[in-house]
Amino acid sequence: MLTDVALKALKPREKAYKQSDSGGLFLVIHPTGRKSWQLAYRVESKQKFASGGSYPDVSLKQARDWRDTIKAQLTLGMQPTAKPDPDGYRISAPVVVAPSETFEQVAREWYAKRLPGWTPRYAGVIMRRLEADIFPYVGREAIAAITPRQMLEAFRAIETRGAVEMAHRVKNHCSEVFRYAIPDGRCVSDPCRDLAPGMGRPKPVQHLSKVAAKDLPAFFAKLNLDQGDRMSHLALRWTMLTMVRTQETRFAEWSEFEDLDGEEPIWRIPSDRMKMRSEHLVPLPPQAVELLKEIRRRNVYLAAGNMQLGKYLFPVANSKTQTISENRMLDIMYRIGLRGKATVHGFRGLASTVLNESGLFEPDWIEHQLAHVSRGVRAAYNSARYLSHRRKMMIWWANYLEYAENVDRDF
Repeated sequence: MLTDVALKALKPREKAYKQSDSGGLFLVIHPTGRKSWQLAYRVESKQKFASGGSYPDVSLKQARDWRDTIKAQLTLGMQPTAKPDPDGYRISAPVVVAPSETFEQVAREWYAKRLPGWTPRYAGVIMRRLEADIFPYVGREAIAAITPRQMLEAFRAIETRGAVEMAHRVKNHCSEVFRYAIPDGRCVSDPCRDLAPGMGRPKPVQHLSKVAAKDLPAFFAKLNLDQGDRMSHLALRWTMLTMVRTQETRFAEWSEFEDLDGEEPIWRIPSDRMKMRSEHLVPLPPQAVELLKEIRRRNVYLAAGNMQLGKYLFPVANSKTQTISENRMLDIMYRIGLRGKATVHGFRGLASTVLNESGLFEPDWIEHQLAHVSRGVRAAYNSARYLSHRRKMMIWWANYLEYAENVDRDF
């Protein structure tokens, strides 16, 4: 049996562990140092657990009195309705949960339900965050018994690493788990709901650096002098011209292109490759079609009939992904003196700025072309929205880049 001296001497370990008292009463010692009372009992041969607050807020004597009250209620065939009150003024209803209803198990259930709507990379990031930063704190806790204070401690531990923005993202994930468990009664509220004021404030959003419109002629002049790999240059130009993300360029396949010899050529990017998980259509200007011809001529794997590699626009034989790496285009930016000054992704921001400032195009057209659309059924069935307008806009953008590259200036 436990004593107050023994309870005070219990130290936290890397993982939560328990110390038993008697009659099913035990204390869980968490990695954070928090000590919580739990009671194991059986109803109709099924083991259940009740949460009895934290030590020393709930003393050893109060915990034992609570245990005895529940035992008496069970003996009389009553539902266990006792819960220790640290102030000793009242006995109220407990939170009673089955072992399967811990935060970790509900979180994994939530994760499995959401998984089909995420990219593998994003799904991996979420689970790693939960496993590293949340499960060690509250993973074994009954989800209905977790308090705002417990969650705040977990989030503040993330903040101590200087990852304030990450702490807020993890809070949002945890909040979704609690809200997932509310409809079927596994918990009654979201303890993360009001925590933001008690957490650090994220730094203001820093938009990725980009080449300014006025500097495009100088950029192209330096690009044309660079002696790097031509396929890397073509990948960079393709990304600029089509306004897509680097990931969409890297894994582009020849099977995704339609009507290249017709009047309305299209690049149809499948939903599983898009950040927002919705199919995206890119109307191709004549300059993009010409660029594709050179890319095809330089694809030695396609010419040799090796379709495992040749199916990609930018294949690389000894790469884990079988495609050009995400750093190949960035290396070009570094070589021409843009390290820390501009990124490849920044060209999307440049396109948005130029197109909006032109006054010729509706903001919705621009946002759709950048694939900045909402998730859901509506988005899935609107990949062709504003397509005729966007085609004219993409031709204008291609002409704008072509003029910037060929304009006569003294640099």
